[in-house]
Amino acid sequence: MSVDKAGQFYIDGAWVEPVDGAGGTLDVIDPATEAKVGAVVLGTAADLDRAVKAARTAFQIYSQTSVEERIALLEKIAAVYKARFTDMGKAISQDMGAPISFATRFQAGAGMGHFRTAAGALKEFHFHEDWGPTAVVREPIGVVGMITPWNWPANQMCCKIAGALAAGCTMVLKPSEV
Repeated sequence: MSVDKAGQFYIDGAWVEPVDGAGGTLDVIDPATEAKVGAVVLGTAADLDRAVKAARTAFQIYSQTSVEERIALLEKIAAVYKARFTDMGKAISQDMGAPISFATRFQAGAGMGHFRTAAGALKEFHFHEDWGPTAVVREPIGVVGMITPWNWPANQMCCKIAGALAAGCTMVLKPSEV
C-alpha cells in the first residue's frame, strides 16, 4: 500500500477517510529492526458500520456472478499479485520481521497460491448436486467478517479472501493490531 493510502480504508471500491478520525493510528514496527516502517489508521464502530453496509450492498450484485466470472477475478488477482510479488515480499518482511527471502518465497508465495488454488477448485466445484429425490444447492451466504492473526497475516488474509470470493460472498476484513 502506498503511504498516501495508509490513513484510509478501502470501502465500497474506493479509498475513504475514516468517519470521524477518532480511532487514531497505529505505528507499524519492523520486529527485526524495531524501526517504524509506517502507520495505519484504526477504525471505529462508525467505520465498521459503513464497511458492512457497503459489503451488504455489494453482496446483492456479487453473489449473482457466474462461476466463470469468479474464476476470472481470482485469476486476475493472482496475476496482479505475481506482478507485485517482490513488493509483497518486502511488505511482509517489514511487517513480520522475517528475512526477505523467507517472506517472499514462503509468505508471499503462499498468499498467491491461495488465489490460484481457489480458482482451480472453483473450476471443479459443484454448486448443485442431485442426491436421489433431493437437491443440494450451495449458494453465497452473505457478508463474511474476517479477522486476521498477527503471526501469518498476509497468508491468512489471502486464504480467507480467496475462499469468500470463490463462494460469491463479500467481506469486511480487519487485520490484527499486534
